[in-house]
Amino acid sequence: MNPNDGSGDDVVRFRTTRWSAVLLSAQSHAPGSRTALADLCKLYWYPLYAFVRRRGYSPEDAQDLTQGFFLSLFDRKALRQVTPSKGRFRSFLLASMKNYLSNEFDRRNSVKRGGHIKFVRLDLETCEDRYQSEPHEELTAEKIFDARWALTLLDDALRLLREEYVLHGKFATMETLEPFLDPGSSRKLPSHEEIAEMLHVNPGGVKVLIHRLRKRYSELLRAEVARTVTSPEAIDEEIHALCEALIASEGRMSS
Repeated sequence: MNPNDGSGDDVVRFRTTRWSAVLLSAQSHAPGSRTALADLCKLYWYPLYAFVRRRGYSPEDAQDLTQGFFLSLFDRKALRQVTPSKGRFRSFLLASMKNYLSNEFDRRNSVKRGGHIKFVRLDLETCEDRYQSEPHEELTAEKIFDARWALTLLDDALRLLREEYVLHGKFATMETLEPFLDPGSSRKLPSHEEIAEMLHVNPGGVKVLIHRLRKRYSELLRAEVARTVTSPEAIDEEIHALCEALIASEGRMSS
Protein backbone atom coordinates (compact mmCIF):
# COMPACT_ATOMS: atom_id res chain seq x y z
CA MET A 1 0.00 0.00 0.00
CA ASN A 2 1.38 3.34 -1.03
CA PRO A 3 0.08 5.99 1.40
CA ASN A 4 -0.53 8.26 -1.54
CA ASP A 5 -2.33 6.03 -4.02
CA GLY A 6 -5.30 4.75 -1.95
CA SER A 7 -4.98 1.17 -3.25
CA GLY A 8 -5.45 -1.97 -1.11
CA ASP A 9 -3.12 -4.90 -0.52
CA ASP A 10 -3.12 -8.47 0.77
CA VAL A 11 -2.01 -7.49 4.28
CA VAL A 12 -4.97 -5.18 4.81
CA ARG A 13 -7.38 -7.73 3.35
CA PHE A 14 -6.01 -10.37 5.72
CA ARG A 15 -6.39 -8.08 8.72
CA THR A 16 -10.03 -7.44 7.92
CA THR A 17 -10.89 -11.13 8.44
CA ARG A 18 -13.73 -11.11 10.95
CA TRP A 19 -13.16 -12.75 14.29
CA SER A 20 -16.15 -15.04 13.91
CA ALA A 21 -14.63 -16.64 10.81
CA VAL A 22 -11.28 -17.01 12.58
CA LEU A 23 -12.94 -18.59 15.60
CA LEU A 24 -15.00 -20.99 13.51
CA SER A 25 -11.84 -22.01 11.67
CA ALA A 26 -10.10 -22.58 14.99
CA GLN A 27 -12.99 -24.80 16.10
CA SER A 28 -12.44 -26.95 13.01
CA HIS A 29 -8.65 -26.86 13.52
CA ALA A 30 -8.03 -25.29 10.11
CA PRO A 31 -4.32 -24.68 9.45
CA GLY A 32 -3.20 -21.29 10.72
CA SER A 33 -6.54 -20.45 12.32
CA ARG A 34 -5.40 -20.73 15.92
CA THR A 35 -2.40 -18.53 15.14
CA ALA A 36 -4.75 -15.93 13.65
CA LEU A 37 -6.93 -16.05 16.75
CA ALA A 38 -3.84 -15.77 18.94
CA ASP A 39 -2.83 -12.62 17.06
CA LEU A 40 -6.20 -11.05 17.89
CA CYS A 41 -5.89 -12.02 21.53
CA LYS A 42 -2.34 -10.66 21.81
CA LEU A 43 -3.58 -7.30 20.60
CA TYR A 44 -6.55 -7.08 22.96
CA TRP A 45 -5.32 -8.79 26.13
CA TYR A 46 -4.61 -5.60 28.08
CA PRO A 47 -8.22 -4.38 28.27
CA LEU A 48 -9.02 -7.73 29.90
CA TYR A 49 -6.19 -7.36 32.40
CA ALA A 50 -7.44 -3.87 33.32
CA PHE A 51 -10.97 -5.27 33.70
CA VAL A 52 -9.79 -8.00 36.09
CA ARG A 53 -7.79 -5.51 38.16
CA ARG A 54 -10.81 -3.22 38.37
CA ARG A 55 -12.81 -6.14 39.74
CA GLY A 56 -10.54 -6.08 42.79
CA TYR A 57 -7.92 -8.73 42.04
CA SER A 58 -4.28 -8.17 42.90
CA PRO A 59 -1.72 -7.61 40.12
CA GLU A 60 -0.39 -11.15 40.57
CA ASP A 61 -3.83 -12.76 40.49
CA ALA A 62 -4.88 -10.59 37.53
CA GLN A 63 -1.87 -11.78 35.55
CA ASP A 64 -2.59 -15.41 36.45
CA LEU A 65 -6.26 -15.01 35.57
CA THR A 66 -5.56 -13.35 32.23
CA GLN A 67 -3.16 -16.11 31.25
CA GLY A 68 -5.50 -18.80 32.54
CA PHE A 69 -8.36 -17.26 30.60
CA PHE A 70 -6.50 -17.52 27.32
CA LEU A 71 -5.56 -21.11 28.10
CA SER A 72 -9.25 -21.88 28.56
CA LEU A 73 -10.15 -19.96 25.40
CA PHE A 74 -7.85 -22.07 23.28
CA ASP A 75 -8.98 -25.30 24.87
CA ARG A 76 -10.75 -27.42 22.26
CA LYS A 77 -13.82 -27.96 24.44
CA ALA A 78 -14.18 -24.25 25.11
CA LEU A 79 -13.97 -23.38 21.42
CA ARG A 80 -16.61 -25.95 20.53
CA GLN A 81 -19.04 -24.29 22.94
CA VAL A 82 -18.76 -20.89 21.26
CA THR A 83 -21.31 -19.77 18.66
CA PRO A 84 -19.96 -16.54 17.16
CA SER A 85 -22.80 -15.98 14.68
CA LYS A 86 -23.65 -12.67 16.34
CA GLY A 87 -21.91 -10.04 18.37
CA ARG A 88 -18.53 -8.39 18.62
CA PHE A 89 -15.15 -9.75 19.56
CA ARG A 90 -15.06 -7.13 22.33
CA SER A 91 -18.33 -8.37 23.82
CA PHE A 92 -17.37 -12.00 23.34
CA LEU A 93 -14.09 -11.62 25.22
CA LEU A 94 -15.63 -9.63 28.06
CA ALA A 95 -18.53 -12.06 28.53
CA SER A 96 -16.12 -15.00 28.38
CA MET A 97 -13.86 -13.42 30.97
CA LYS A 98 -16.80 -12.72 33.30
CA ASN A 99 -17.83 -16.35 33.00
CA TYR A 100 -14.27 -17.46 33.63
CA LEU A 101 -13.98 -15.33 36.76
CA SER A 102 -17.30 -16.62 38.07
CA ASN A 103 -17.02 -20.30 37.32
CA GLU A 104 -13.60 -21.52 36.23
CA PHE A 105 -10.85 -19.98 38.36
CA ASP A 106 -9.40 -22.34 40.94
CA ARG A 107 -6.51 -20.74 42.82
CA ARG A 108 -4.94 -24.11 43.61
CA ASN A 109 -4.78 -25.08 39.93
CA SER A 110 -4.20 -21.70 38.28
CA VAL A 111 -1.31 -21.29 35.86
CA LYS A 112 1.30 -19.05 37.44
CA ARG A 113 2.96 -16.13 35.72
CA GLY A 114 5.51 -17.15 33.13
CA GLY A 115 4.21 -20.71 33.27
CA HIS A 116 3.01 -22.89 30.45
CA ILE A 117 1.59 -20.37 27.98
CA LYS A 118 3.54 -20.55 24.76
CA PHE A 119 0.76 -20.11 22.23
CA VAL A 120 -0.15 -16.57 23.28
CA ARG A 121 2.72 -14.43 24.53
CA LEU A 122 1.43 -11.56 26.62
CA ASP A 123 3.44 -8.47 27.51
CA LEU A 124 2.85 -8.71 31.24
CA GLU A 125 6.02 -6.89 32.27
CA THR A 126 4.51 -3.41 32.02
CA CYS A 127 0.81 -4.19 32.52
CA GLU A 128 0.62 -2.98 36.12
CA ASP A 129 2.37 0.29 35.32
CA ARG A 130 -0.20 0.85 32.59
CA TYR A 131 -3.05 -0.05 34.90
CA GLN A 132 -1.93 2.36 37.62
CA SER A 133 -2.27 5.19 35.09
CA GLU A 134 -5.93 4.36 34.46
CA PRO A 135 -8.60 6.69 35.88
CA HIS A 136 -10.40 4.81 38.64
CA GLU A 137 -12.87 7.30 39.99
CA GLU A 138 -16.48 6.84 38.85
CA LEU A 139 -15.55 4.40 36.07
CA THR A 140 -16.80 0.82 36.19
CA ALA A 141 -14.66 -2.10 35.13
CA GLU A 142 -16.77 -2.38 31.98
CA LYS A 143 -16.27 1.30 31.08
CA ILE A 144 -12.53 1.01 31.55
CA PHE A 145 -12.51 -2.12 29.40
CA ASP A 146 -14.40 -0.42 26.56
CA ALA A 147 -12.30 2.76 26.66
CA ARG A 148 -9.07 0.78 26.73
CA TRP A 149 -10.33 -1.35 23.83
CA ALA A 150 -10.98 1.83 21.82
CA LEU A 151 -7.51 3.15 22.52
CA THR A 152 -5.99 -0.18 21.52
CA LEU A 153 -7.74 0.04 18.15
CA LEU A 154 -6.60 3.63 17.62
CA ASP A 155 -3.01 2.83 18.59
CA ASP A 156 -2.84 -0.20 16.31
CA ALA A 157 -4.25 1.71 13.35
CA LEU A 158 -1.68 4.44 13.98
CA ARG A 159 1.11 1.86 14.16
CA LEU A 160 0.08 0.41 10.80
CA LEU A 161 -0.08 3.88 9.30
CA ARG A 162 3.43 4.69 10.49
CA GLU A 163 4.72 1.43 9.06
CA GLU A 164 3.21 2.21 5.67
CA TYR A 165 4.72 5.68 5.51
CA VAL A 166 8.13 4.41 6.62
CA LEU A 167 7.99 1.58 4.08
CA HIS A 168 7.47 4.10 1.28
CA GLY A 169 10.10 6.56 2.47
CA LYS A 170 7.54 9.00 3.90
CA PHE A 171 8.75 9.04 7.51
CA ALA A 172 9.26 12.81 7.54
CA THR A 173 5.75 13.35 6.19
CA MET A 174 4.23 11.10 8.83
CA GLU A 175 6.21 12.65 11.67
CA THR A 176 5.28 16.17 10.60
CA LEU A 177 1.59 15.56 9.95
CA GLU A 178 0.77 13.07 12.72
CA PRO A 179 -0.49 15.80 15.12
CA PHE A 180 -3.29 16.49 12.63
CA LEU A 181 -4.74 13.04 13.37
CA ASP A 182 -5.78 14.08 16.88
CA PRO A 183 -8.36 16.88 16.68
CA GLY A 184 -8.71 16.93 20.47
CA SER A 185 -5.04 17.59 21.11
CA SER A 186 -4.09 20.81 22.88
CA ARG A 187 -0.82 20.85 20.98
CA LYS A 188 -0.43 23.86 18.70
CA LEU A 189 -0.43 22.73 15.09
CA PRO A 190 2.08 24.16 12.61
CA SER A 191 0.75 26.32 9.82
CA HIS A 192 0.53 25.00 6.28
CA GLU A 193 3.34 27.35 5.30
CA GLU A 194 5.59 25.94 8.04
CA ILE A 195 4.79 22.39 6.95
CA ALA A 196 5.53 23.22 3.34
CA GLU A 197 8.94 24.52 4.36
CA MET A 198 9.70 21.48 6.51
CA LEU A 199 8.67 18.99 3.84
CA HIS A 200 9.94 20.98 0.89
CA VAL A 201 6.62 20.93 -0.89
CA ASN A 202 4.29 23.49 -2.42
CA PRO A 203 2.09 25.15 0.26
CA GLY A 204 -0.95 24.28 -1.83
CA GLY A 205 -0.14 20.59 -1.54
CA VAL A 206 -0.07 20.48 2.27
CA LYS A 207 -3.85 20.28 2.54
CA VAL A 208 -3.81 17.31 0.17
CA LEU A 209 -1.17 15.53 2.25
CA ILE A 210 -3.18 16.03 5.44
CA HIS A 211 -6.34 14.79 3.74
CA ARG A 212 -4.58 11.64 2.48
CA LEU A 213 -3.12 10.94 5.91
CA ARG A 214 -6.48 11.26 7.66
CA LYS A 215 -8.25 9.22 4.98
CA ARG A 216 -5.75 6.37 5.23
CA TYR A 217 -5.88 6.42 9.03
CA SER A 218 -9.66 6.18 8.88
CA GLU A 219 -9.41 3.26 6.44
CA LEU A 220 -6.99 1.37 8.69
CA LEU A 221 -9.13 2.05 11.75
CA ARG A 222 -12.23 0.73 10.00
CA ALA A 223 -10.26 -2.34 8.92
CA GLU A 224 -9.25 -2.97 12.53
CA VAL A 225 -12.83 -2.60 13.71
CA ALA A 226 -14.06 -4.79 10.85
CA ARG A 227 -12.16 -7.81 12.08
CA THR A 228 -13.73 -7.52 15.53
CA VAL A 229 -17.36 -7.55 14.40
CA THR A 230 -19.40 -10.15 12.55
CA SER A 231 -20.70 -8.10 9.61
CA PRO A 232 -19.83 -4.96 7.63
CA GLU A 233 -23.06 -3.40 8.82
CA ALA A 234 -21.83 -3.51 12.41
CA ILE A 235 -18.68 -1.45 11.78
CA ASP A 236 -20.26 1.98 12.18
CA GLU A 237 -22.23 0.83 15.22
CA GLU A 238 -19.08 -0.43 16.90
CA ILE A 239 -17.15 2.75 16.10
CA HIS A 240 -20.00 4.79 17.60
CA ALA A 241 -19.99 2.64 20.75
CA LEU A 242 -16.24 3.01 21.16
CA CYS A 243 -16.43 6.78 20.67
CA GLU A 244 -19.02 6.87 23.45
CA ALA A 245 -16.67 4.84 25.65
CA LEU A 246 -13.88 7.36 25.13
CA ILE A 247 -16.23 10.26 25.81
CA ALA A 248 -17.36 8.53 29.02
CA SER A 249 -13.75 8.34 30.13
CA GLU A 250 -13.49 12.09 29.48
CA GLY A 251 -10.13 11.71 27.78
CA ARG A 252 -8.51 10.45 30.97
CA MET A 253 -7.22 7.20 29.48
CA SER A 254 -3.49 7.28 28.86
CA SER A 255 -1.86 5.56 25.88
